[in-house]
Amino acid sequence: MALQGPIPISFTLLFPHGCYVVGEVQAAKDFDAKRDTQAKDKLTGLPVWQVPVMDADPSLKAAQKTVTVKILAEVQPVVPPSLPGLPIAPVEFDGLEVKPYVQQATGRLAYSISARVMRAPRPQSTKTTGSGSAGKEAAA
Repeated sequence: MALQGPIPISFTLLFPHGCYVVGEVQAAKDFDAKRDTQAKDKLTGLPVWQVPVMDADPSLKAAQKTVTVKILAEVQPVVPPSLPGLPIAPVEFDGLEVKPYVQQATGRLAYSISARVMRAPRPQSTKTTGSGSAGKEAAA
């Protein structure tokens, strides 16, 4: 099989309704280490950070809305500004990958989500150019 390791995925495919940061960025713990140390990505050697995000998909059940995104970055990522008067911040991720694994406790398939960059959403372009499709981002 040609597919090995993490599976690249676009933000719009993974979070078609967007997502919001609902907690703090923290260092991910290395559970294989004998002492309390920050995890490092096995392929890149970069430190691993994690942030809880809420998927804005209205069809999801409450228990499915919050997921953890791991961010591979040399320095701790900064959460973009929150919405006025609310404790949540809209966010987008670049360099997204999913890693399937089997949960030991349940035997069920699960996914670990990682990214390279966390940023504020780009403004939606409402203008079109003469070519018709220029300036529009591909969905997948």
